[in-house]
Amino acid sequence: MLRVHPLHAQDSTALPGQLPPKWDLQACLDYAKANNITLNSYRLSRLSSEQDLLLSRSAVLPDLSANVSPSLTHAKEIDTANGNFRSRLRFSGNTSLNSAVTLYNGGYLRNDILQKDLLVKVAGLDLAAAENDITLQITQAYLNILLAKENIVYVKDVVATSEAQVQQQQQFYNVGSVALKDLIQLQAQLANDKYTLVTAQNTHRQNVLVLKQLLQLPTETPFEIVEPDTLMGYALLTPLLEAQKTALAIRPEVKSSELGVQVAELDVRKARAGYLPALSAGAGIGTSYAQGDYNTFLKQMDNNFYQQVGLTLSVPIFSRRANRVNEEKAKIGVEQAELTLQNTRINLSQEIERAYINVLNAQGQYDAAVEQLRYTQESYRIANEQLKIGAANTVEVLQQKNLYIQSMQSYIQAKYSAALYVRIYDFYRGVPVKL
Repeated sequence: MLRVHPLHAQDSTALPGQLPPKWDLQACLDYAKANNITLNSYRLSRLSSEQDLLLSRSAVLPDLSANVSPSLTHAKEIDTANGNFRSRLRFSGNTSLNSAVTLYNGGYLRNDILQKDLLVKVAGLDLAAAENDITLQITQAYLNILLAKENIVYVKDVVATSEAQVQQQQQFYNVGSVALKDLIQLQAQLANDKYTLVTAQNTHRQNVLVLKQLLQLPTETPFEIVEPDTLMGYALLTPLLEAQKTALAIRPEVKSSELGVQVAELDVRKARAGYLPALSAGAGIGTSYAQGDYNTFLKQMDNNFYQQVGLTLSVPIFSRRANRVNEEKAKIGVEQAELTLQNTRINLSQEIERAYINVLNAQGQYDAAVEQLRYTQESYRIANEQLKIGAANTVEVLQQKNLYIQSMQSYIQAKYSAALYVRIYDFYRGVPVKL
């Protein structure tokens, strides 16, 4: 009979700001999304894009600047009283307030605002794509830990059986019922099983380290995962073409590439604005003064006070091919963005097809592994019983045992491969990862 080792769920609840005592998959995903350095870097890039958008929107507003330019002049002057030269310091200055606004520039500012708005959305989609990547990595690492833990459980059973066999054959040897070589063969097999157990435990520790490093937890942080009650490895698969169609419509990397084409098209519009005239308006007020007494100072400020309003029209006539080159390079950028979009769609479709094939293979292997394990386990049980009564020799028992161990390992691997690939396939369609 196929033995089933139940897995019991543990409480992974943690207070706000505290790490959970035990980590379930959702706790790992939530922690990574909030604390992963790469994801936080994407968030900062999005904030930077938002600031670029604010700056672009502000470019259509008038500016305002105040200028104060005091000066101190040293010069020699002729004294009219005696005709001699004397040194003198003169204090003077200008004060002004100026403003300017762009009235028309070929649509450059409007298109720049649209482009910056798209870039903010692209930054958000890039963050979502990075979150998807880390989700799959953490899910795979989490399942690898569960696989290693279950493998340890089965290997411990094998070690316990080997110890019982050695103990029994030792008793038979003590009374002269079996040869020494049969006892040594079983002792050697026990040593090999113990080595396999140590290897399985090392694999478990390595897998825990991988997940812990993905979460970027400090070395001294204790870490233990929650084992789910059940692990679903089978699901009604969505047809491949339907899954691809859904993924192409919702995946952030595709949407980001689509917006990338629009961003490049706006670059073309901005480049074409260089062919068109630009019109701006300006206004200013100001005054000036030179050294004198207080009354003279106020009078100068009043007499020199001026107000100015004007328009500036700039018409491009010859730009030494700069505008043409900018337009052509922007068009090339559109073609590159379209190729990036095409490549993104193709890669995603291929990844989904690969995931679909992996699910079919894993489920087929799981079915075969269950059947193989059932027969090899029963053959091993029969051989072990025959060994107890002397109806089978040690070589036959060890052969059956090796077949059982191989089939058991194949079963565990197939079980978790099926569970992983089903979740990856569904995740491409937008189904959240759950165990």
